[in-house]
Amino acid sequence: MPDLSAFFPLLAAIIGAMLVVGFVWGAIKLMWKVAEPNEALIISGLTRGTLETRAGMDFKIVTGKGALVFPGLQTVRTLSLTLNETELKVSCVTWQGIQVIVEGVVIYKIGDAPPFIANAARRFLGQQPKMESQVYNVFEGHLRSIIGSMTVEEIIRERDKMGSQVRSASGVEMEKLGLVVDSLQIKDLQDPTGYIQNIAKPHIAQVKMEARIAEATRNREAAEKEAEAAAMIADAQSVSAIRQSVAQANAERAKAEAAQAGPLADATARQHVVVQETEVAKLEADREEQKLQTTVRKPADARAYAKRTDAEGQKAADISAAEALARRTELEAQANARRTELQAQANATAAAAAAGATKVPARPKPLPPGPAVTPRPPPSRPRRWPRQTASRRGPKHSGPTRTPSFRSSWPKTCRPSSPQRPSLSPTWAR
Repeated sequence: MPDLSAFFPLLAAIIGAMLVVGFVWGAIKLMWKVAEPNEALIISGLTRGTLETRAGMDFKIVTGKGALVFPGLQTVRTLSLTLNETELKVSCVTWQGIQVIVEGVVIYKIGDAPPFIANAARRFLGQQPKMESQVYNVFEGHLRSIIGSMTVEEIIRERDKMGSQVRSASGVEMEKLGLVVDSLQIKDLQDPTGYIQNIAKPHIAQVKMEARIAEATRNREAAEKEAEAAAMIADAQSVSAIRQSVAQANAERAKAEAAQAGPLADATARQHVVVQETEVAKLEADREEQKLQTTVRKPADARAYAKRTDAEGQKAADISAAEALARRTELEAQANARRTELQAQANATAAAAAAGATKVPARPKPLPPGPAVTPRPPPSRPRRWPRQTASRRGPKHSGPTRTPSFRSSWPKTCRPSSPQRPSLSPTWAR
């Protein structure tokens, strides 16, 4: 059997260390205090205050974390940071001297900043129920002061403005108490004198009158709508009766037409046959007329047109030849007269020269050039248009036709040009 006496000192040392650790753990757990999220720990005794509390009593404020508190040397107490509510019911007198009772509610809490917690701890630590009466007194005084400077009408219309004024006026005092106002609501405004009811009576009467007028108007409109609906129903019934009558008449007409459908179809068929036969007869007559037009009338018109064209051409040629001969005779007469005149002038000049032979012979002046004989254009003849033949005017037109001109009927390349007339220049005339 092994000897265990050598392990006894080691076991004793381990057990002793474990006891010491357990004792230290238990002591620390008893001395370690942790603040809840809605509370603050106020530690006083053997400690140093924070920067925010050194001006006053020497204590420590712990929020949201833990702190080691030595029993007998330090004391720790909690200060709740939850919301608190105070009901207000204050009797006030307005600027008009009218007594009113204001009912409201104030929701407040201790501020989260260390100065607010320090002020609240100095005043309400261990006496937090007294905060309600303090807050009531503060708001009662300021509420009476603010309402005393307002009329009843302003209080009714501007409740938010009144609440903000009360909060701003009480802010400094609430800060000294370490409190912060989250909300101030005016719930009700009572009027023991009946002033508010008297103010409302004209408006109530006006509203009642407008309501009666509106009701009467609605009733009249409803009656008109009902009358219109009745008229529309009557019209619809009348239209329905007319449609039924028309439908019945159409049905009877359809029956009569169905009864007469057989004879009417036969008559229609016979009518179509007659129409087709008439069309065929017209087409045959047109064909015969076209055949006569092609075989008889057009060749006759062509022969007549050829004869007229030849006659007109011969006539135009004769006229042109006669005009050319007359013009030639005229030009020859003019040339002979000019030649005789020039010969007479030459003889006179020679006689004058012979008479003055004893004088210094002078240089004979050259004869002035004679005037150029300009050929006169042939007389213009009016243009004669070709006569329309029966084929152009159509079979239905008759009467005198115009004979086409011989010259206009020729092509441009075959038309006779005007005869070349000799020009009598001054050179050979001299």
